[in-house]
Amino acid sequence: MIRVLLADDHAVVRAGLREILVDTGDIKVVGEAANGQEVLSRVREQEFDVVVLDMSMPGRSGIDLIKQVKGEKPKLRLLILSMHGEQQYAVRALKAGAAGYLTKDSAVDQLVAAIRRVAGGGAYISSETAERLAMDAARGTDAASHTCLSDREFQIFQLIAAGKSITGIARQLSLSVKTISTHKSRILDKMGFANQAELIRYAIENKLLIESDS
Repeated sequence: MIRVLLADDHAVVRAGLREILVDTGDIKVVGEAANGQEVLSRVREQEFDVVVLDMSMPGRSGIDLIKQVKGEKPKLRLLILSMHGEQQYAVRALKAGAAGYLTKDSAVDQLVAAIRRVAGGGAYISSETAERLAMDAARGTDAASHTCLSDREFQIFQLIAAGKSITGIARQLSLSVKTISTHKSRILDKMGFANQAELIRYAIENKLLIESDS
């Protein structure tokens, strides 16, 4: 039996995922979590084979949460379920320790297969993501500019591209305005952009935009 923890901040989403898994016979939902802290509490208290993890939950989430869970439970398999397309987060999630990445709009058709795959020790990713991982490993010269950013820089890059002000980003990430300004300068320099307009254009062209929380 594959023991699963469902982690999503929307109860209706968790209910929908349970419904998909209820008749599988070999997959059992034995825990749920609505935020990052609950995820950490559950995995510390109970044994799971797979965590189906939403990328965007209140509190600690995303890449930071993946790294912390894997740091505490190296053998635990993480399947990322996200509203964001693979172009935005898949490679970073996998490099952080996730075993698979699935978008929410494909969960109905692919969730069961994805859980079985990662529980069995495999990876569940698209061929496009696998190709990008291979390119990164080979350090190809044609690697996309945003792949040179650290996880924190990439997070700030997306918030800038979404129209967030420096002050707003600082408040959201609990960092100083000076720190965010320094990150912004470093991002522009690393990616070879002269200004913020070029950064936003790049984000649009490469489908890296996320919706800002205002």
